[in-house]
Amino acid sequence: MKPYWEINEEEANDCLDATTWYPANRDYFRGGGYSSKFVTDGEMPVTMCRLNLVDGLGPVLQIAEGWTISLPAEVHKILDERTDKTWPTTWFVPRLSEASTAFSDVYNVMANWGANHGAISYGHIGADLITLASMLRIPVNMHNVSSADIFRPSVWQSFGMETEGSDYRACATYGNLY
Repeated sequence: MKPYWEINEEEANDCLDATTWYPANRDYFRGGGYSSKFVTDGEMPVTMCRLNLVDGLGPVLQIAEGWTISLPAEVHKILDERTDKTWPTTWFVPRLSEASTAFSDVYNVMANWGANHGAISYGHIGADLITLASMLRIPVNMHNVSSADIFRPSVWQSFGMETEGSDYRACATYGNLY
């Protein structure tokens, strides 16, 4: 990965050659347009996040840091044909943690995830997202970021020792800023 302004013309053409531009599925995108279809290579550090809107609570952020993976072609084909062939595909494996039930294995990550989609960013940026969420007063209910990397306002300590619960209490007390 490199910044777009450092990509030369040959590399840009390689990216375009690896992408198919399908007409957008009108069941999902009624306005039409095009969808880019590509498969992300494996071994890139990425962060997947999802903002869930919970009735009576508001937005709640989920974060999973991990890596992209490459599946065998026959496995990818079977799974890809069960979704929508016009969508880009990134196969992702989260970093697991014995300290969190939600991250004890890949199944539990998806069982606790708000839906089967997420926004994926290059690099491990979960700590930055947690800081941003605290600034906007959005509680984080699931993440696998090391506690040593997390910054929240020091007053969060006043809302209890258990960090997820204190996150909800602090956000409710101070009100949203989004």
